[in-house]
Amino acid sequence: MALLFDPFRELDRVAGQLLDSRQGPRLMPMDLYRDGDHYVLTADLPGVDPGSVDIDVDGQLLTIRAERTPRSQEGVTWLARERAAGGYLRQLNLGQGIDTARISAGYDNGVLSVVIPVAEEAKPRRIAVQSGASAPTAAAPVAQGEVTAA
Repeated sequence: MALLFDPFRELDRVAGQLLDSRQGPRLMPMDLYRDGDHYVLTADLPGVDPGSVDIDVDGQLLTIRAERTPRSQEGVTWLARERAAGGYLRQLNLGQGIDTARISAGYDNGVLSVVIPVAEEAKPRRIAVQSGASAPTAAAPVAQGEVTAA
């Protein structure tokens, strides 16, 4: 097996790591869609231990944190190292009409799935139309100082 070493590629990689302005948490790629009465968020977190994933809701702010820990480096000669270790962070403003008490999450094959249900009061509903004597009527408001006939 022939393995070629490219010093310029390594120099670019090291310079990119040193000059990277994003030393903080990385963003995780995600998809978000609505499926009936709930939203589904899927985020790619390959190589992340599911125990390191932390999801919390504070008011209407959903925060997802995860950590990818580096492999042991003792006695290892790296030939290529492109998978960065460190923290991941994503925050979403949920807005109104979300049932934050029933949010659930699962992790399978490096993909985090978060199910965000729509609150009952925010779901579309049908209003029945009544006719005849049983139809509700709204009383007309009486302006202050106005005289009404009895």
